[in-house]
Amino acid sequence: MSTGTEQESQNVAAQGSVVAGMTLLSRLSGLVRDVVLSYFFGASGVADAFFVAFRIPNFFRRLFAEGAFNQAFVPVLARYRDGARVELLEFSRVMSGNLGAALIVFVVLGIIFAPGIVAIFAPGFWSDSARFDLTTDLLRITFPYLGFISMTAFAGALLNSHHRYAVPAFTPVLLNASLICAVFFAAGYFSQPVFALAWGVFFAGVAQLLFQLPSLARLGLIARPTISFEHAGAKKVGVLLVPAVFAASASQINALIGTILASTLQTGSISWLYYSDRLLELPIGLVAVALGTVLLPNLSRLASVNDTVRFSATLDWGVRVGIYFGIPAAAALYVLALPLVSSIFMHGALTDIDARMTALSLQAFAVGLPPLVLVKVLAPAYFSRQDTKTPFNYAVIAVVTNVLLSLALFRFMGHVGLALATSCAAWVNALLLWRGLIAAGCYQPTTVTGYALLRAALATSVMVACLGYLAPESAQWLTASVATRVVWLMVAVAGGTGVYALVLLLSGTRPRHLLHRT
Repeated sequence: MSTGTEQESQNVAAQGSVVAGMTLLSRLSGLVRDVVLSYFFGASGVADAFFVAFRIPNFFRRLFAEGAFNQAFVPVLARYRDGARVELLEFSRVMSGNLGAALIVFVVLGIIFAPGIVAIFAPGFWSDSARFDLTTDLLRITFPYLGFISMTAFAGALLNSHHRYAVPAFTPVLLNASLICAVFFAAGYFSQPVFALAWGVFFAGVAQLLFQLPSLARLGLIARPTISFEHAGAKKVGVLLVPAVFAASASQINALIGTILASTLQTGSISWLYYSDRLLELPIGLVAVALGTVLLPNLSRLASVNDTVRFSATLDWGVRVGIYFGIPAAAALYVLALPLVSSIFMHGALTDIDARMTALSLQAFAVGLPPLVLVKVLAPAYFSRQDTKTPFNYAVIAVVTNVLLSLALFRFMGHVGLALATSCAAWVNALLLWRGLIAAGCYQPTTVTGYALLRAALATSVMVACLGYLAPESAQWLTASVATRVVWLMVAVAGGTGVYALVLLLSGTRPRHLLHRT
């Protein structure tokens, strides 16, 4: 019979599989979306303008909704969920009212002051009035997306707290579908086709929010919002929120700094960073986001009953899974950077020079993939215990590191220096979070995880050697046909994955090591 600790980890693993499956669909549809965008817009000045107008509401979304708000909201929600239902509903009503009111004000201000926001987020556009004005007009259309998607994230947090993970994890597919449809079916109706993308973002926000409502209704969690800043739960969320804004979003702030500095570089730099970041987000979404999504509510519940043994075991499982998937993913992205970029994006408007530039920044980003995965695993351990101050302090250090390195590197390394600075900052943040949890006695790494690190490193080394043998020279990737590049890439990925799995099996790793503590 399984012990309580093993059963806990098995439950979390099963929930993580659901989220990972839905997230895989989301990331694959996102990849199709980016292929379409690269084909029609490439790395042009118009593409740079849209990516800035798209990144700004997404930055605030991850800052206030998926990032800080969830990290402050979910631990408090866990306590109400275990109490009387009437108190849970009242807490939900107040939080939806407070969040909705704040979002309305913020969105209206964002639309009014769009030129100033663009000037802050893309100061390099000042010298190009046409691109600055285009970005401002696009932002006024995309900025309301922040309001819709933030309420969507709030609804998703409620569903996740009731172990309904599939719907929130699937929701991003609607954004990708909306943008793809906008390109193919609406672009012709605009004098500048890029405006179809902006409206696609707007309507995607509406669709994503509406998609959540039936699931909330089935749980009886839809109630008339009310505004109250005196509610005890709302006050607690407010106290946790301010430091969580920074602590939960260090990687987003670092990426934003990269965008700001990239706007001062040559045209295309923002697009190169965008495309490489999107490839980086694929493994992060499949592993780290799925882990973080299921870990936060489960760790919050364990923290609420002060079950330190299962808390540490669940966290250790998350670290172990992050190691097994994060290390080989980082190595594969680094080795296959140009093959990936050329096979996926190099067609239509994207040139071979764009492919090379994107591949260079992808390699720099790949260095930071393992710590980015670990941050998604370790940060929920702090937030679940309603400790936002400590990760806030660590995030400040990480952001300062990123700023200093970005300023030191971007003048002579260009956009690649910005990506490398982001990776270095991620390592700083992850190591500080790791050390802090151990020092606080909240996490005791096991020997199983230590062996996992050694086995993953060994298997990754063999995998890299295999990829080097299977992958043709870089010049061949750029001159071959799209079909040939895709076939080469599939062979390399399949071969590398098979070798990695085989070495893990031979070194003693078994599937059960990903399911529960042994």
